[in-house]
Amino acid sequence: MDSRIHFFSQKDSIPRKIAPELLGIRGRQAAEFAELGFPILPGFILDTRIASNISPDAVKKDAAALLDKCAGIVGKKYGDSENPLLLKIVISSNLAVTNYPALHNFGLVKPSIDGLTARAGEDFAAREVLFLIRGMLKLEERIKELEAADREREEIKTRLAVLDRVLGIRGPSNEPGKQEAPAAIDKSAAAYMDQYAKYFPAGFFDSAEDQLLLTLNEISRMFRMDDQNDNDTALIITPMVYGNYGRDSCSGDCFSRNVITGEKKLQGGFSREKFNESDASGRNIDKLDPVYLKELQKIAWTLEDKFKDIRRIRFTVENGKLWLIEQRPVEQKSAQADIKLLLDLAGRKVVDNADVVKAIDPLRLNEVLHPVIDSAGVRNLKCWKGGIAGAPGAAIGRVYFSTGALLEAQKFALHQGLDTRFILVLASSFAEDVKAIEVSTGVLTAEGGYSAHASVVARQYGKVSLVAPELRIKGKKAALGDFVFSEGDYLTINVPFYGESAVYQGTAVLLEPDPRESGLLDFIAITRGFLKKFRVRANAETPRDAALALSFGADGIGLCRTEHMFFKADRINIFREMLLSENEKERAKSLDKLQVMQRQDFYEIFRIMAGKEVTIRLLDSPLHEFMPHNDDELAAYLEYAGKGKKTKPPRAEILARIDALHEFNPMLGRRGCRLAVSYPEIYAMQVQAIFEAAYKLRSEGADVRPEIMVPVVMNASELKLIAYGKKIEGANYQGIVDIEENLRAEQKAPAVRYSIGTMVELPAAALGAGEIARYAGFFSFGTNDLTQTTLGISRDDFTAFMADYTRFDLIMGNPFSTLDPRVKDIITIAVERGRLTRPDLVCGLCGEHGANPENVRFCMDAGLDYVSCSPYSVPIALLAAAQEEIAAAVSG
Repeated sequence: MDSRIHFFSQKDSIPRKIAPELLGIRGRQAAEFAELGFPILPGFILDTRIASNISPDAVKKDAAALLDKCAGIVGKKYGDSENPLLLKIVISSNLAVTNYPALHNFGLVKPSIDGLTARAGEDFAAREVLFLIRGMLKLEERIKELEAADREREEIKTRLAVLDRVLGIRGPSNEPGKQEAPAAIDKSAAAYMDQYAKYFPAGFFDSAEDQLLLTLNEISRMFRMDDQNDNDTALIITPMVYGNYGRDSCSGDCFSRNVITGEKKLQGGFSREKFNESDASGRNIDKLDPVYLKELQKIAWTLEDKFKDIRRIRFTVENGKLWLIEQRPVEQKSAQADIKLLLDLAGRKVVDNADVVKAIDPLRLNEVLHPVIDSAGVRNLKCWKGGIAGAPGAAIGRVYFSTGALLEAQKFALHQGLDTRFILVLASSFAEDVKAIEVSTGVLTAEGGYSAHASVVARQYGKVSLVAPELRIKGKKAALGDFVFSEGDYLTINVPFYGESAVYQGTAVLLEPDPRESGLLDFIAITRGFLKKFRVRANAETPRDAALALSFGADGIGLCRTEHMFFKADRINIFREMLLSENEKERAKSLDKLQVMQRQDFYEIFRIMAGKEVTIRLLDSPLHEFMPHNDDELAAYLEYAGKGKKTKPPRAEILARIDALHEFNPMLGRRGCRLAVSYPEIYAMQVQAIFEAAYKLRSEGADVRPEIMVPVVMNASELKLIAYGKKIEGANYQGIVDIEENLRAEQKAPAVRYSIGTMVELPAAALGAGEIARYAGFFSFGTNDLTQTTLGISRDDFTAFMADYTRFDLIMGNPFSTLDPRVKDIITIAVERGRLTRPDLVCGLCGEHGANPENVRFCMDAGLDYVSCSPYSVPIALLAAAQEEIAAAVSG
């Protein structure tokens, strides 16, 4: 036997001393499967040392002997007139992408055609002859191209076009079975042989042996002419089997496990007495004969263990014998399926925990955290595609064009027991719309982008958000181009993490996530094991969000936005009453009511996060956000303000007070610590509520760790005033420390451990970090506002011109998603200067930047202690951080 020719089968492995590159990519795969003992079709490889220089006479004897071995295994003989064995020739290059044709059905010659016809039918036999002819014509076309024989090549291309129409082949595919609506066969197999014989070497259809040798000679000639070949391509010759060949025959296609749920159960189908799986409508794989099913399971799960991946398997049963035809990776599969596979492999010690963590792209976890749409259910629904993804997932609901209308519809639906799924549709959202977003399934807006208010709030509450600049709302109707819908209509919004977003008219079927069933919670537990010092906290201001964040692996709360707490229906008018009070006495009454509510808020969050830090940001939003924004809200406030009084306050007077709070640039106006300087009683109320809750819980045995954050600080004097207070002539400003000390003395209790810090969201604060750190135990970088104030770009308006900037390469990417290099520089400067003053200064980043893996990498490199993001983003940030820890350990 020529040492350059190698036989393989289920029981015959190619010796490992044979260099893998001699076999080509497909040849190496065949060798691997032979070593695994899979029921692969036998065959032989002409390696790269001989494939380009084949002498038919030299290989004739060896080929005949090896084909006899194949015949003994498969049960059919090459060239036999009654039960012919057919072959395929696989060109096995060492290049991943080649333009060589696929060649099938060798052995179909005039002496053997009657045997195939008797077993599979005239029509099938004729069609297989045409596939043989087509493959050979593709081979001859390639040869004519290399010879620059343009006229002959054009003639062959014309014949190929005719064949493609007869076979119903679409596109560039060369594989049998990749056809649709084939034309009627109008000739016999023998007649087609006669018609096309002139295009091939003489005697091509006369003898099976000559047909194979002539073809090998032609392939070898093509290799010698092709400059791209460079003697690095092998040839594989292997039998073909059919799912319509005999009574106990079928063909099928299956995945090694469910590609959506990850359940360890074969998913696919098969068909009896069909040529192959692509030619069949199919029955569920569960209905396959138990003997074959058990063998397929063993193959599938062995492949999973070998490749650490879900595999797709093609198989054929011919006359009671199962053959593995092909296996390959699966492109379309869910993150959940991959997670379940990895947990299975780790549980059986096939991979270690580091392999599990490294295998999943952090951003793919969005699929597991949010609902996904069943694509089969939307094919007939009217659709609009486009927009900017604000928060991923899928949502169904009746649309309403204002917060008031949606909340009223929800109230009515709850009372009547109707569907409570709603989608909020607005031009843009504001703070007062938070309550509608919270109870909705999703929000569709026209203005902003990924960092718009609606998108940020939607991610916080695990809702779906889509920004569609094309959206136009007029009265009770809205339009996305030609896609028109009315208030009260059902819409389905689909915002995939990868791919184009869509809005459908009507309702689709949603697949809801289950963190425990999906394996996410087990995956998070493994991930957390790789974190050393770096931590991931959550942005949360409700007990529900705090508990959710904890279940997703959050190590405390990095941002509790107290202003969100005041937008609840039972509080907003009390808060408005406080802001619109005419004097301190009236304001104090409102603050007393709010303090009771705030104390309970903080108590619940501290209780859930016992033993972990909770960073509470004191009131930050501009005052105008709390004011009534339409006539309905104003009427509701007037009704509230008039309760218990003889007359309602005059509308004009209230409007005048509201107008007095107006600012031309509220985001840089009286907000945050500036509000506390003007109205110290507001922060005093919040701080009192924080410590009352903390001391109450501590008395119950809980470990409480409050961190009080002062926002919008621009210099050290502001923080010093609010933290430690100040006595001036005729006045005494009570600081955070004073309030805690007074409460502790009153309760005669040991001190609760707490910390005072600031949100660094202004470049001035970053540059003055050394001074500010004298009074701050921690810095939290508010990168949404820090990006706005550094770049001078509004997060709600930048999408209006960002497309133009991107077109001319004036800015790279979305700075509200990936930190701008200059913002990174400012953070780095602030950390360095702050720690020169206070070496133990704790530094973190809060906001949705913290969920971007690229930003997590920077935060770790810059020496930050944690990132904080929405509860639904916590697993993403955890995974990104764990992967960085693993990479650092390997490189270090």
